[in-house]
Amino acid sequence: MTNGIDQTYPARLTIDFPDRDLDRLSTFLRLIYAIPIAIVLGLVGGSAFGEAFGENGSTVGIFGGGGLVAPALVMILFRQKYPLWWFTFNLELTRFSTRVASYLALMSDRYPSTDEEQAVHLDLDYPNVKQDLNRWLPLVKWLLAIPHFIILFFLAVAAVVAVIFAWFAILFTGRYPRGIFDFVEGVFRWALRVQAYALFLVTDRYPPFSLN
Repeated sequence: MTNGIDQTYPARLTIDFPDRDLDRLSTFLRLIYAIPIAIVLGLVGGSAFGEAFGENGSTVGIFGGGGLVAPALVMILFRQKYPLWWFTFNLELTRFSTRVASYLALMSDRYPSTDEEQAVHLDLDYPNVKQDLNRWLPLVKWLLAIPHFIILFFLAVAAVVAVIFAWFAILFTGRYPRGIFDFVEGVFRWALRVQAYALFLVTDRYPPFSLN
């Protein structure tokens, strides 16, 4: 997948900036509008709605909907395998949950699709477990990722505040401020990289401390 996505890290995310007037009514009632799709996401992945922009456990909720984390860890540890269908499930669920998250963050006024890419372009590289992954590292990745979890907690709080500012800006001007959009997108991207490393276990490359 291209779409301008940075190809240097195994987890990649870009969200198309809506360079147009956004629907103000949809923006004003966004939390209400999002309830049906949030329920669907919660039923599919478990624990999604109400955890947007949260970190550590809540990142799993909004970006991964739970995912197949523990089974992947056991398979990598004992069999050095990552079943493709588990990987595909995690990937598609992450794409879906990120579409919902970006909708809640007002980054699009298109209702989130359960299967179409829409404005969210997210990809994970399928790992060659025996060549690319250390079978013992998944046992400590959560520990190694603690600095990221701490930083992302504060970034998540800042993102919530930024979205509130964007909400007012859209209501008054119809436009999403580009600087705020880029910041929120960067927080989503950072969280995805940490999730790919510490939770989905698709890479041993330590996530960069970067919004870019």
